[in-house]
Amino acid sequence: MLPEIMEQASTEIQAPNPNPSRTLNDLPDEILIQILSLIPTLEAIHNSLVSRQWRSLWSRLPFLDFSYHLFPVNDAEPLPVTSHRFAEFVDRALILRPNSPIKTFRLSFIFYYYYTSHVDSWVRSAVTRFRAREVDLDFFIDKEYHLRSEEDRAPRDKYDFPFSVLRNGCVESLRLTYVDLALPASMATVGMSSVRSMFLEDVDLTDQMWERLILGCPNLEYLELRNGGVDQNLRICSKSLKKLKFGYFYDCYYKNSVEIDCPNLVSLSFDCISFTQFRLKNAPSLVEFHLNMVHLDKYYDCWSKAVKLLGSAPNVKCANVQNWWFKLLTSKDSFPKTFTLHNLSLLELRTGYTQYDLVGMAAVLELCPNLETMILDYLRKIEVDESLPEEILNKPVRFNMPRLKQVKMLKFFGSEDENNFVTLLKKQGLVLQKITLFPIKVEGNSCHQYPPIVLRRNP
Repeated sequence: MLPEIMEQASTEIQAPNPNPSRTLNDLPDEILIQILSLIPTLEAIHNSLVSRQWRSLWSRLPFLDFSYHLFPVNDAEPLPVTSHRFAEFVDRALILRPNSPIKTFRLSFIFYYYYTSHVDSWVRSAVTRFRAREVDLDFFIDKEYHLRSEEDRAPRDKYDFPFSVLRNGCVESLRLTYVDLALPASMATVGMSSVRSMFLEDVDLTDQMWERLILGCPNLEYLELRNGGVDQNLRICSKSLKKLKFGYFYDCYYKNSVEIDCPNLVSLSFDCISFTQFRLKNAPSLVEFHLNMVHLDKYYDCWSKAVKLLGSAPNVKCANVQNWWFKLLTSKDSFPKTFTLHNLSLLELRTGYTQYDLVGMAAVLELCPNLETMILDYLRKIEVDESLPEEILNKPVRFNMPRLKQVKMLKFFGSEDENNFVTLLKKQGLVLQKITLFPIKVEGNSCHQYPPIVLRRNP
């Protein structure tokens, strides 16, 4: 705690100083504010009480951070009682704070429907009184708070975030977790022009509401959607959007599609998703593509559909995917013959180094004639490799890498498969300049990282 730090610091300062009365109170307010800025608002207020000189400092901090999980609790106290005390604390803190602008308003809270007026007031204060540029509301925190108990039988509702309040503020970054959105009917015409970045997790909207939300933010540049709900066809259409991320849309399997029409989109990322159809329209600016799926055979179909989006993005230069590429040779769902990653210069590939993996690596290298850098990260497999046809298994692996100059092998364990792969690279890399290995050793529950080993081509 800060009082203990203050006591220690005071002792250290007093020892060499001829003035025995010198303390932290002699430091400029700007430095004291920097110290208080390192801790949440609750602790900042508590520590401000140690000195009369400090009492107003917390109200000059450039942020307000009300973290429910840091609030002192009594183990025997039911969750609703803790929530009530927390709400009273936030109410009081906001009343006492002057109306000066802040950069960030952050709140984590276990919401019950009867706190709606409280939270509405907090949000209005953050947006209109304090002119916060960043607003972060988390009403989930952790699953342990959502386990029901005998003492906690009140309904756990989602908070209806009043999106229209943003009209009266200058919020640039909005993060919302476990909420419903109350969108104004005139969303598309009025617009929230200040919002440039939006993160939404556990937010369920109809397809029409998703479209209204995006159209209502004409300057939105960053959008991340995690674990959200979709009716049937999620359509992301924006002329301003530059970075788009999807994460954990598992419930979409067998029924939902996503269509992306963003002409200025630079980066597109999918992490653990299960849409049945993917459509990418008008993506001339897309240069970064990331795809991560649980490495189970049942998800390959979704993986292949997402990867095929690259056929509609000819200017992609950097791609991060896992190694399922051997299926290009064995799957009935073949890729178009015209499919190629002609402009790809950097490939980050999550892979193993078995024969199965090397065949896949050779397949993707055939599609990347201008690849210059390849970064390989270890892929932990859940299922065993499927059997390869004999004609593929017995055929020597040949890597086509006419422009590949650099390979990095992250998490290098030194296995026989890894060493065989390095030997292949050295033999077949015509212009390969260096291979960098990042050795790692696992002992029990500990993991040791060793200095990189650089293998260079002999002059």
